[in-house]
Amino acid sequence: MLVPALLVLHACVLALALTNAVWMRSRRDRRRALAEPVRVSVLIPARNEEANLARLLPSLLAQDHPDLQIVVVDDASEDGTWEVLRRHADPRLVTVRGNGPPAGWVGKVHALYQAQKRADGDVLVFLDADTWLPDPGAIRSLVERFAANAPETAPGRALADAGIVMTGLPQYRDRFPTALLTSLVPFAVMAALPVPLVSRTRAASLGALNGQIWMMGAGDYRRIAPHEQLKDEVLEDVMIGRLAKREGLRLHFEDLRREVSVEMYGSLGEAWRGFQKNAFLLGGGGTWGGFAAFFALYTLVWVVAPLAALSLLATTWAIKAVIDRSQGLPLAVTATGPLPLFLGALLQLDSARVHATGRVRWKGRGVG
Repeated sequence: MLVPALLVLHACVLALALTNAVWMRSRRDRRRALAEPVRVSVLIPARNEEANLARLLPSLLAQDHPDLQIVVVDDASEDGTWEVLRRHADPRLVTVRGNGPPAGWVGKVHALYQAQKRADGDVLVFLDADTWLPDPGAIRSLVERFAANAPETAPGRALADAGIVMTGLPQYRDRFPTALLTSLVPFAVMAALPVPLVSRTRAASLGALNGQIWMMGAGDYRRIAPHEQLKDEVLEDVMIGRLAKREGLRLHFEDLRREVSVEMYGSLGEAWRGFQKNAFLLGGGGTWGGFAAFFALYTLVWVVAPLAALSLLATTWAIKAVIDRSQGLPLAVTATGPLPLFLGALLQLDSARVHATGRVRWKGRGVG
């Protein structure tokens, strides 16, 4: 019974991935132009982001949105991050030199908390430093898409209290072989999240938020104070999404590949270390029981019915191929078959190891 049940499950996952891809693509052109430009603040945490900021900042300063503020917090970087910020001096750019997080705070969470205190926009756009905006109209497009999801009674400045959050998937630009691991990010979202239901239910379990790119009205942000409430969360983006739903905000998950690109890591080794800090928390619900059950289920299939397990592997590859193509990922990644899935399983085990031993580190700091 186990193998047929898993085959049915895989068929459902494939149907979900296809539904998500079609639904998200159908919404890419939903926009609402505003009579007057809304003030936008872009908030960016930066720790040891010298190379990434040299790409991100020019793309932001080239934006044609007329009322733009950019706030970057240097989170006690040990490289040339601050020097890069100084070289890009601009009236729209606000820079904050932080001293690192106080006790009880995760570094990125505290950096964004500091950034929002300097923000004066009506709409807040949160970006990771490894993103960039390839088109000068990207901020304008993001605002129009945000407005399209807001109630019609929320024009212009009223977007600050529109009661919505917008997030989604950017265009992943990691090169091979790094993309073997980073391709698992859109795979996990598209294969597990019923995207059309995200904005249609208040269930906190569907509060998916991607910390690489998300938007919220400034009034809504200050009402729920997400970074203060979740100051010690490693998976702060997931938790913010759930908090927003519990607080009554409507969350919209969109295809944002036209507006935002991201290159998460410069090498496969860096990607491994980056995902090592949170892969365990994402797998099996972040509990040892869920983690053990997940691995026991798929290990049992190989023991009980190895030939059937091969068919399950093939269907999983098919699902990933569909998602890879829908997300514009490198063909070389898809051509490696199940290799990314094997790497992902090994990464989960390694992440569990470092969490069990309390040796989780990222960018020179202990995490969690």
